Amino acid sequence: MTTITKNNGTDSALPDIERIAVIGGGSWGTALAGRLAANGNDTMLWAYEPELVEEITACHTNSLYLPGINLHPTLACTGNLEEATRGRSIILLVTPVQVMRGVLKQLAPHIAANAILANASKGIELGTLQTVSQICGELLGDAVLARYVALSGPTFAREVAQELPSLIVAASRTAAASQRVQAAFSCPCLRVYTNSDVIGVELGGAVKNVIAIAAGICDGLGFGHNARAALITRGLAEMDRLGRAMGAQSATFAGLAGMGDLVLTCTGDLSRNRTVGFKLGQGMNLTDILAEMRMVAEGVKSAESVYQLSCRMGVEMPIVEKTYQILHEDKPARQAVIELMARNLRAEV
Repeated sequence: MTTITKNNGTDSALPDIERIAVIGGGSWGTALAGRLAANGNDTMLWAYEPELVEEITACHTNSLYLPGINLHPTLACTGNLEEATRGRSIILLVTPVQVMRGVLKQLAPHIAANAILANASKGIELGTLQTVSQICGELLGDAVLARYVALSGPTFAREVAQELPSLIVAASRTAAASQRVQAAFSCPCLRVYTNSDVIGVELGGAVKNVIAIAAGICDGLGFGHNARAALITRGLAEMDRLGRAMGAQSATFAGLAGMGDLVLTCTGDLSRNRTVGFKLGQGMNLTDILAEMRMVAEGVKSAESVYQLSCRMGVEMPIVEKTYQILHEDKPARQAVIELMARNLRAEV
């Protein structure tokens, strides 16, 4: 341990500058990679698209996913997973959850034995119904989970890239791992809290995307602020029920990775998932909506995996269920709302 300054204006006892690989050149991966590089870390971004690798390397911009943002000049970029990963002390995963397994299989031979494996993607894998930590444990062995960190919180990529004040959570079973990630990211515009509830942070990130689609549907139907506020509140209750059934802590869902991210994604105009729901509420077809979008709205697939997980766990999640039916069974949105409002009366708690 050495005493260094990492762009936060204060001297702290932190590890030497980290060598970090960021796997995924979408808007979120690029924003995080740019932040890590600006903080003085040796940062290598892996991007799938060759033209994107060329642009980031030559111009330090990502016009495909973060137009109008200038990236830190020290940020390196490659299209080679081995080059990106080899010798890195922290590997940050930011690819869509539904392709995460395939990417991890390619990464596995190149991950250093003591490297911290962090994940900033949000969702649950279709079929297996696993979170990213569970996928990592299956593919890389349970020992890696002591070095696994889940990153989540109320953060739009563009606002992080613009250095607007933002807060996130870094969750790990091992305090030292979450503190390393906390130190790498922290700066005056990005405050990072640690947490030990990995499964809670992961579930919060997955479920909130589904509820955000439902909130967008309500807004698209013109149901007003009352309906949106009620939906967010009851969506949080569903998130908490599933989390507790899977061993998570209720306090996590009252924090940044739960309520914080839920409120942002359900109300912010930059939310891709809310946008999908809004257009559905206005009567557009899901296929046409997705065809217009360059970036992934994880909640569309998470609606299916979260709904199936709730069935497996025996947890009642009516908003998730109706959102799944609207997205994947062509249930009319107005009919879904009528059915939600007509459910048997009960106590709130």
